[in-house]
Amino acid sequence: MSAVIIDGKALAAKIKDKVKEDVEALVRKQRIIPHLAVILIGSDPASQTYVRGKEKACEKVGIKSTVIKREIDITEAEILDLIDELNEDKTVHGILLQLPIPKHLDANKIISRIDPTKDVDGFTPTNVAKLTSGYPGLVPCTPLGIMKILDEYNIQIEGKRCVVIGRSQIVGKPMALLLLKANGTVTICHSKTKELEKVAKEADILVAATGKPKMVDINFVKKGAVLIDVGISKVDDKLLGDIDFESVKEVAGYITPVPGGVGPMTIACLLENTVSCYKSILGEKS
Repeated sequence: MSAVIIDGKALAAKIKDKVKEDVEALVRKQRIIPHLAVILIGSDPASQTYVRGKEKACEKVGIKSTVIKREIDITEAEILDLIDELNEDKTVHGILLQLPIPKHLDANKIISRIDPTKDVDGFTPTNVAKLTSGYPGLVPCTPLGIMKILDEYNIQIEGKRCVVIGRSQIVGKPMALLLLKANGTVTICHSKTKELEKVAKEADILVAATGKPKMVDINFVKKGAVLIDVGISKVDDKLLGDIDFESVKEVAGYITPVPGGVGPMTIACLLENTVSCYKSILGEKS
């Protein structure tokens, strides 16, 4: 039996429709349009593509987006000053620093400067601490989108063995915390994990966030497992995920495709987080 292919694009469309309705109602009440500011440093083609996608998504749901472009040689002091200005700007409700940024800049220091109430990515120390401690806060968009996928497909987390391959601050760590909060039994794996295939094969829910195309093949997968593919790499003009789709599709129970799986959900959750920031700043109930 072939795996159920999870349609992240369709679920993202549902979320965007709801966000659009919410934005229209809020604007009628507040007479203020939600506003997301995106900082783009340099001219990395992938980053430019991602930012254009965010712009289009904002436009479709009625969120104003401003892309602030800066040259690759910008100093850390200059970018911190820019963030201070955006923090103080009452017309800006969300701030996003497009990653990665040039190596001469300290990403952690810069992200830490963002006002936590405007932190649409959920990366500031304040929001990370809230997630770790179980308090309500802004959650990183990709892990949040994955949790919404699992909920939409009625995939039980409680009591299940969950394995996350990857330990980044953007996906791996917050993903593990969200699964743990949902009462999953969670293992985080990484490049130093011994017998990685064996550990992964114990997973009822396997989240692959390594950035290594087709790394996870049939040797990593238990029959009937739920496979969530976060990776996206371009190889010979083809988009590939971290999971070898063809190798595992007859073994897995559920699987997210690349493209069309987790990616659209990340954008949808960014829109939701922007509206959450707007509501918080304007004193609206969530």
